[in-house]
Amino acid sequence: MEPQEHLVAGAELPARRQNIPKLGLRPWRIATSLSRALLLRPALTGALHLAKKLILCDCLGTQTLDAETISGGSDLPCSRIYTNLCVDQIGLAATEISEGGAIIACQQERQRFEELAEEIDADIPGFVDLRDRAGWGEGDVAPKMAALAAEAALSVQTGRSVDVISEGTCLIVGGAAAIEAASELCDTLAVTVLLADADHLSTDRRFDCVVGSIRRASGALGGFTVKFDALQQVIIGGRGAVQLSAPQNGAVSECDVILDLSGDTALFPAPEKREGYFRADPTHPPSVAKAVLGASHMVGTFEKPLYVRLEPSICAHSRAEQAACSNCLNVCPTGAITSAGEHVAIDPMVCAGCGSCSAVCPSGAISYDAPPVDTLFRRLSTLASTYRKAGGKTPRLLVHDADYGVEMIALSARFGRGLPANVIPLEVDSLSGFGHAEMLVALACGFGHMDILVSPRSELDVIETQTSLAKALSGADAVHLLQPDDPDALCDILYTEILAPVVCDPVRPIGSRRQVTRLAAKTLQPDATLLELPQNAPYGAVLVDTDACTLCLSCVSLCPSGALGDNSDKPQLRFQEDACLQCGLCSNICPEKAITLKPQMDLTDAAFNQRVVHEEEPFSCIECGALFGVKSTVEKITEKLAGNHAMFATSDAARMIQMCDNCRVQAQYHSTDNPFQGKERPRVRTSEDYFSKRKDH
Repeated sequence: MEPQEHLVAGAELPARRQNIPKLGLRPWRIATSLSRALLLRPALTGALHLAKKLILCDCLGTQTLDAETISGGSDLPCSRIYTNLCVDQIGLAATEISEGGAIIACQQERQRFEELAEEIDADIPGFVDLRDRAGWGEGDVAPKMAALAAEAALSVQTGRSVDVISEGTCLIVGGAAAIEAASELCDTLAVTVLLADADHLSTDRRFDCVVGSIRRASGALGGFTVKFDALQQVIIGGRGAVQLSAPQNGAVSECDVILDLSGDTALFPAPEKREGYFRADPTHPPSVAKAVLGASHMVGTFEKPLYVRLEPSICAHSRAEQAACSNCLNVCPTGAITSAGEHVAIDPMVCAGCGSCSAVCPSGAISYDAPPVDTLFRRLSTLASTYRKAGGKTPRLLVHDADYGVEMIALSARFGRGLPANVIPLEVDSLSGFGHAEMLVALACGFGHMDILVSPRSELDVIETQTSLAKALSGADAVHLLQPDDPDALCDILYTEILAPVVCDPVRPIGSRRQVTRLAAKTLQPDATLLELPQNAPYGAVLVDTDACTLCLSCVSLCPSGALGDNSDKPQLRFQEDACLQCGLCSNICPEKAITLKPQMDLTDAAFNQRVVHEEEPFSCIECGALFGVKSTVEKITEKLAGNHAMFATSDAARMIQMCDNCRVQAQYHSTDNPFQGKERPRVRTSEDYFSKRKDH
């Protein structure tokens, strides 16, 4: 890829290029937090490997391993129990790895075992953490170990990705701190410093300085676009003060990385999630140093995961320029989702993969794809079924993220009581993407209770909304959000006994999120028929004010899911609840304001059938008797227009209101005051006319 040119209002913004080699990175996601700018990790631990054998180590005898129970529950053959596989028994580890298909029950020394596999030219083994998540807890942990091992053995479809190229063009915004940062980065990156005034202009020619302000910035790593106001470039000269060019408004430039040391408001929403954008308080040297270090490594070729998949044809965002669902737009923290007519558009370069959009999308037009949602359903089902198979009872699920949650669990295990034997941890890439459907599936698969360990950076409002919906659908207070201050507080919460765990016959979740939600709700509440749901739930009915409704059927023509329908034989408005997305389009466009939404879920089979919500008697044409229109509407129009409107002033004209289309056309054509009638056609000339004319002459 050729270096991008810096264009500023038709001129070239000073910026030098360097021959920077591209970095060949494995298909791992780029961490977005400043503290983890270079920490790349797989999406699912050990899930991409074909499992054949589980390699066990009791970590210097600090945990008890029941190989027979683990193997019987997970259907994985187990090795003999080693004691110090990573050091004293490293040769035996090499033998196990060389045989292929190994899953090593250790995460702490993962890098060591991966390097060992490369040295002996063997396949990289899989990994599963049994020690921190189970072995260092209290109680009979063998069933939980079997469940975690079985989950690690699942084959998981890898997500899609796209290459992102960063050639090291860096824009640094700020004052004195920006100049200092530029002097550190100029040997690695092609740096341009944007200053608010000329007071801090530097004569160091290793980097370039400009003066101005940023009007707007867009894009992400490898593709930022910045528009400036009052941009002034340095005029290279000799002796005396530095001279600047005339100010230019609307100047546009592009860069790969932005380092913001201005101390002002961030250039982007959710700045910590914008890849390639580093921001720090210029008065706090440690933060500045961390940001500078992160920016220095953003050079090369990276694989950017495509977190979500969009199906525009089923998006309920808009129809005929009438607004409907905007759930995803409201919850996207980075602004990656924008309106694009009748559907939304997602910028994959800006998307940070929080998954909130997929959790709140009512139609399934947006689905999490890194990995797909059915993969998560299989993980939940595998964990619950294996735990029961290995002899465990009433499992409790702990959902956590890959950063904060993993660290809290590790600290609680190393320095505290660890997790209880019946608490099974589930690591997900994004907590806000774990919506009500996933919560219900977990309970319907056999988990008696579920806790979500909320990260300080999680989208708490989305998680709370989805939790409330899951509780309403499950009919139980079985989902709790945990926000402990420290690992010990986490242990204290988890060791509290659940007084009323959910009990149901486990189901196998198959289908879309809407389908498995209905299945889970019926499983968890087998005796219920109608569930009342919170406001803005994506399930429900439409209520029609029959006194106001004129059966104009505008709602039918625009309904994006086909939940509203008509009858070609008679004036009817029909509704199928299972298909309703509660997008609000019908209520927004109803000219009579006769439609309101009612969030609920009908668990009976009636939800799959169309039912008549409003019906009226059709009107008979006064000429031919054909049925057309609605009798009440035709009579109302006749009453308002007959004799009161210039077009219907006469009785003959008024009668046309009560005619069908064909009869109305015929009546209009044959009327004496037909506006389309021309002059009388001239008589056709005949031979007799010619002969008579000759006789006259």
